[in-house]
Amino acid sequence: MSYFVLALIKTGIVVGIFMHVLAYLQWIERKVIAHVQLRVGPRRVGPHGLLQPLADVIKLVTKEDLIPSHVNKVFYYMAPFVAVLFALISISVIPFGPQITVWGITTNMSLADPSIGILFILGISGMGVYGVALAGWASNNKYSLMGGLRSSAQMISYELPMALAIAAPLLILNTLNLREIGDMQAGYYWGFIPKWTIFQMPFPQVISFILFMIAAFAETNRIPFDLPEAENELVAGFHTEYSSMKFASFFMAEYANMVTVSAVATLLFLGAWHPILPTTFGSAYIPAIIHILAGVVCFYHASQPARPFDRYTLPVFGVIFMGLGSVFALAAAGPDLVSGIGNAALTDAVSALSQILTPLFWFCGKVLAILFVFIWVRATLPRFRYDQLMSFAWTFMFPAALINLFITGLLVALF
Repeated sequence: MSYFVLALIKTGIVVGIFMHVLAYLQWIERKVIAHVQLRVGPRRVGPHGLLQPLADVIKLVTKEDLIPSHVNKVFYYMAPFVAVLFALISISVIPFGPQITVWGITTNMSLADPSIGILFILGISGMGVYGVALAGWASNNKYSLMGGLRSSAQMISYELPMALAIAAPLLILNTLNLREIGDMQAGYYWGFIPKWTIFQMPFPQVISFILFMIAAFAETNRIPFDLPEAENELVAGFHTEYSSMKFASFFMAEYANMVTVSAVATLLFLGAWHPILPTTFGSAYIPAIIHILAGVVCFYHASQPARPFDRYTLPVFGVIFMGLGSVFALAAAGPDLVSGIGNAALTDAVSALSQILTPLFWFCGKVLAILFVFIWVRATLPRFRYDQLMSFAWTFMFPAALINLFITGLLVALF
């Protein structure tokens, strides 16, 4: 019975947080692009525009839902549902931390822990193209059809080098279980170089990581590979005829896919939830230091506000960051501090806090860093031509991934 209760609790937490992340990822993207392009971004709805995602949801829900004539209604309605369904399913097998024991119950920091988790994600992500292809075909619009066909060809082409890039680190780690993949990257070479797969011997997988990230941009239809949506050519591509929440569903699927590929890149190449530095360098206190410094920065800018309302909003954020820093400091030093008190319940609570928060910080920090790269590239690079996109996949990405896999396999077999 406790297993099902724990599963329901974890599902509620993951779904609630994940949906909020998808909503605010758009706000973060608009803010980052605005700063890169020397603009201010969303700022009208709520302090610093923080309520802009809520305003967007209200607008999309209340907007008139137009259905063009002569569409295939069955597949027209099915397409956004398929796109969102396969985008959201993948998060169920992503582990956010190691196996933990809370109040005597051992559980994984994931909703499911299949032995072939990475194959499950590859299979599910490959099905996501059906949503885009169905949307283009069912809309009865030539521009939408072209966008759907482009997406099908693009995603199928880049899935091959992505799979080859994923296979190379799997040869080194020798497992398909995502939690085990994370666990096998623990430790350090010479006491300070992390045993992440991008550094791991016999053949560091830096090339695989670069190939994976390039393919991830194409798989998620992000600039410079957003040819299915090329609005200067296709009037927004496959979702031209969609409006209201069906239109929003495609963007929700895109952002969900961004989070998924960022999490997979973190698990496969960047050490999952393991810190950059060993505990002997004080890495347990890095999360607390970062949050406390963020709070200090907020208080500093509140004392010298660039805008009138900054003197009221920034101190609030400063208090929040300071509070989070205190919690992380307690998680880092707490087990040693409270063990001498003799209160078993308090000791277990602080120990559980330490087990959960520190791995979660490092995992989420790495995922956010990769998401920042997605946004940064969108703000700086132009779009490829379609012939360049396909030529790049088959004349560079595929041979490079194949050669990298061959060298990795040879060195693993020898050493």
